[in-house]
Amino acid sequence: MTDLFPGFARVSLPTSGGTLIARAGGPDKAPPLLLLHGYPQSHLCWHPIATDLAEDFRVIALDLKGYGDSAAPAGDGGRHAYAKRTLAAECVQFMAQLGHDRFTVAGHDRGAQVAYQMALATPRHVERLAVLDNLPVHTVWEMIEATPGALPHWTEMARPSPQAEAGLDVEGIEDLVRKHTADGTLDCFSPAALEQYRQTWRQPERIHAFCEDYRAGATTDREADHEYLASGRAVTCPTTIIWGATFLGAGTESPLSAWRRTFTPDAVGVEVPGGHFVVEESPKETLAALRDLMTR
Repeated sequence: MTDLFPGFARVSLPTSGGTLIARAGGPDKAPPLLLLHGYPQSHLCWHPIATDLAEDFRVIALDLKGYGDSAAPAGDGGRHAYAKRTLAAECVQFMAQLGHDRFTVAGHDRGAQVAYQMALATPRHVERLAVLDNLPVHTVWEMIEATPGALPHWTEMARPSPQAEAGLDVEGIEDLVRKHTADGTLDCFSPAALEQYRQTWRQPERIHAFCEDYRAGATTDREADHEYLASGRAVTCPTTIIWGATFLGAGTESPLSAWRRTFTPDAVGVEVPGGHFVVEESPKETLAALRDLMTR
């Protein structure tokens, strides 16, 4: 199988939620950069820019619990096991075992939710934050409630088990992914990465984990946002919000505005061409935005 991370080592480490898998590359003493993927992908989504980033940074591209090759334990209806604060704590444990107590974290989609929860819950570990094409969980649910039928997979995948799992299959996942790209195809994805994604989309334990992720988004993650908003807590480290022009960029409110009015008042915003999958659809522009963040 094609190695999409040449020169990177495979790292497997235990955490409180199970064993997590990552690919690590770049100079050992370089500033550490943790990369977190979203649904329905894995660390492979970062391959278009990982090698370039590894020229100057210690890059750790991680499979979140339930995704890729990481452990996919049974959930608890979204209450704790797959809550984003839980996943964030597991990522911190993973990085600590690599000798990184403080690092930059960049997250796409669901990984962005883990990243900003990490910055809010454990700010001493997060030196810089990049949010790629997502909004605060609280804001997304406001949109869904204001426009019934918007983002149907958020509500469908949050249904109780086994109802949600029964409605999820490879064809449905591929259809959702197509709808999130600018051209409505899968052409932006490497065939090697896409084939490995499909393998995980056929595994019942991972389908369950995906749904647990979304069940947490509908309950515990939303509650966490409400808690932070009520307390006035905000992200204080340098932050960049990156979004695709034809996806979040097509909304009624700028993603940067949504983040500034909630958790990242001092964030910098970068709109890139394309749809939701900004790393694959606009690698050059996304790479430049992350490099700029790493110098601030």
